[in-house]
Amino acid sequence: MKYSEKFKEKMVEKMTGPSAMSAFRLSKECGVGQPTLSLWLRRARVSPMAAKAGMKRRKRWTPEEKLRVLGAAAQLGEGELGEFLRREGLYEADLKAMRDEVTLALTAKAPKADAADKKRVKELERELRRKERALAETAAILVLRKNLSAYFSEGEVGDTNEETES
Repeated sequence: MKYSEKFKEKMVEKMTGPSAMSAFRLSKECGVGQPTLSLWLRRARVSPMAAKAGMKRRKRWTPEEKLRVLGAAAQLGEGELGEFLRREGLYEADLKAMRDEVTLALTAKAPKADAADKKRVKELERELRRKERALAETAAILVLRKNLSAYFSEGEVGDTNEETES
């Protein structure tokens, strides 16, 4: 029997959340087989249906948002900080991780990256020159081969030697 997506979602909702019931008990109530309900539940955990069933995903913070949060958190006291973190949906560990990220980004040495980039550019230029030389050599060989074959085939096509006419 085919079931609608809405029905499946409703059954998954009943098997998840604070007042979740087992697939066996729900199968007795609604008449759908327990293996089918268990399958819907497994699929819901790995599909977009899980998001609809109330499972939240963690927010992705942009660098601008991180800086805004860090700036605001730096101006707050201990009591206010807890309330601020709850309002923003963060834990103290998240705030510490943001601080560490920003600190690492600010202390990273740009000259090292520049030196690595310069070294890579130099290697690529060297490889490009080598390949250009190889290409020029190949082109020269092709031209010589063409000229050579044209030279030797001149006598073969339409050759009218007097010696062969007798």
